[in-house]
Order: sequence, then C-alpha cells, then structure tokens
Amino acid sequence: MRSEDQQVFESAVAEIKGEGRYRVFADILRQRGRFPHARLRLENGGYRDIVVWCSNDYLGQGQNEEVLAAAHAAIDAVGAGAGGTRNISGTTSYHVDLERELAALHGKEAALLFTSGYVSNDATLSTIAKLFPDLWIFSDAQNHASMIEGIKRAKCQKRIFRHNDLQHLEAMLNEAPAGAAKLIAFESVYSMDGDTAPIEAICDIARQYGAMTYLDEVHGVGLYGEKGGGVAERDGVMDRVDFIEGTLAKAFGAMGGYVTGPAAAIDAIRSMAPGFIFTTSLAPSIAAAALESVRIVRACPHMRDRLAERAGRLKEKLKDAGLPVMASSTTHIVPVEVGDAALCKQLSDALLYDHGIYVQPINYPTVPRGTERLRITPSPFHDDALMDALVTALQAVWAQFKMQRVA
Repeated sequence: MRSEDQQVFESAVAEIKGEGRYRVFADILRQRGRFPHARLRLENGGYRDIVVWCSNDYLGQGQNEEVLAAAHAAIDAVGAGAGGTRNISGTTSYHVDLERELAALHGKEAALLFTSGYVSNDATLSTIAKLFPDLWIFSDAQNHASMIEGIKRAKCQKRIFRHNDLQHLEAMLNEAPAGAAKLIAFESVYSMDGDTAPIEAICDIARQYGAMTYLDEVHGVGLYGEKGGGVAERDGVMDRVDFIEGTLAKAFGAMGGYVTGPAAAIDAIRSMAPGFIFTTSLAPSIAAAALESVRIVRACPHMRDRLAERAGRLKEKLKDAGLPVMASSTTHIVPVEVGDAALCKQLSDALLYDHGIYVQPINYPTVPRGTERLRITPSPFHDDALMDALVTALQAVWAQFKMQRVA
C-alpha cells in the first residue's frame, strides 16, 4: 500500500476521533443462564463483572435453556454449518419450518430467511424496485440504515417524508403519476427514539393512493401483539400491511432476518435477490434455535407483559431521579439524552469502568449530531435492585461531569 493511501485511512479515523465519536467495542462474555450479567475483559487481561443495559436480546431468549437445547440438538444431528447457499444444499428442514412459522406469526402467505435484518431490508427493497421499473418509494426520514441503503440501490424515484408526518407523506404521494407503482416504507418501533408509527393511518393513505406498504417490525416483533406479531398485530392491522420484515436477533435471541408477504412476491424476491441467492445459508443450529424461540415467544404473552412493566418502571425511576429520559419514548426502549458525542462516550466509560454498568453511547451516524444519547434497554430480567443500581450510577456520573438534571 502506498503511504498516501495509508494516510487516507488514518485521516478518516483521526477525523472521527476528533469529533469524539470513535467507537470502542466492549469485549464482553455473556454468562450462560445469568442474563443480563456478563464479564468485561480488561486491558491487563483480567475481567470484571458487569450488568448489560444495552442488549437487543430484549427477552433474554439467547439464554433460554430450551432454545440452547434446540441449537445443540441440531448440531448433534446435522453438524455446524449449512454447507452452501439455500439453492445449493443449504436448505434444511429447520429453515423450511422456520419460514412457515414466521409466515404464520405475521399472518402472511410466505416468508423468506436472510442472514441478517440488514440484509433482508437491503435485498428486499432493492429487488422490489427491479420488478417495478416505474416504482416510487416513500421512506420515513428516520428509517434504519438498511432500509435507506436498499432504497438507494433501488435506483428508482424516491421521496423522504418527515418522520411520522402523514400530511407530508400525502403531499409527496401526490407528486407521483397516478398509475405508477408506489411503496411506503416505514418502521413500527423506531429504535433510537422509542416511538412508533401510525400504522393504521399509513395503511389508509396507502389504500387511497394505491401504494404497497413495507413495515420493518425489527424492534416490535416478539414484543407486541397477542402472539408477538409486533405493533401491527397489537393495533389490529397486520392483515393490511403488504410486507412485514423482522429479525431473529432481538426478541428471539438468535441471528438472521426475514421478510413475509404474499407468496408470489416472496417467490419473486427469492428468485431474484442477490442478497439471498449468493449468501451461505444460516447455520442449521441457528435456524433451529430461532424456530424454538419463535414458538416459545408466541405462546408466552407474559414475557411481553413483564417487559412492558419493567420499561415503565425504569422510566419512572429515571424521571424521579431527574435524569432526561427522552419524551418520545413510548415503548420498551429508554433513551437518555446527552447531546454531545465526546461527553456521551465519557459517560459510558465511567458507567462501565467505575460502576460495572454497560450502556453503549449512541452517536452519529446512528443519530443526528447534537442528539447523542445513552440507549437503555431493560428486559424482564432487570429487577428493581439492578434498576436502583443503574439509577445510582447514572446520578453519580451526571454529578461527576456536571450534567444538568431535569426538574
């Protein structure tokens, strides 16, 4: 590599460090059966015990003994890897059964597995655009990076409407030719602010303008609705959404993504999406674990009830302590506003190394500059004692860095 090429990489990292948003990954070992407890590996090679407060394993299913047993059984039965892409020896009964379970979860005709939620959004949205040369995509301004990337690669007409602003959405829909294919892409739970989309109202608008609807339920699936179908199920509008996308890596505690929808549409995506065709299939053990987890979560509404209670309880404790919980949060996600990248990192480090509390700082490009925050995600296993310890630690670092409290 030429020295001038090396300098480009070094300058890019230096710029990020100068903004205070350089990301350092905590080297942790989750402890089987003790979620949310983990061990942090220190620079001297030693370890310290910590409590994880920023995991997306929202229900602790990654530590569920039945889920682990399903993974072990699959390894014992068929081995470690899938051995190929889905169309070249990489489809097993675990994959087929999981797709059927996911389709049933969302009340759709079919489902398609991907290696991650990022890939499922990127591949599906870009592939739909290939099928409709005249497609117009209307995307919420706070959509996830995976949706944005898929829409960018779609190379079709695209419009970005202000977050949850239905008047702005309608104004943009009116720009499109009446006969053009249209698709509205949005999320159910916006994972950084913790707010939700007006799904029913968007479906009403979609019907009026003849638009398809594409809903990302990544942070809602498993957590809302009678059977865990997501916010769309909770709101009674699941049947009105054309495509529902989700993940196996959050509420289900495994790995992978998927999209559900009409059988013909899913078949077309299966047959044309490079992100599906040319990627090695999920390991059978992962598919088996996810399948068991989905079945458990569907049958256990008390998990969702407990999560909602825990999230509400934590918000009360934080507000009572004068800590700035963002008012937008109406879900299980609890963002605490900081507003400065370097300070957010300092707060996170102090919590981790001084108090054994792991809350990752969230900064640009995940959120806009000036809106940096600590994103806290309680689970059914974060009891009152752990919450009290978190609040005490936050109060201590707020005082240490002379942060303003909320009256």
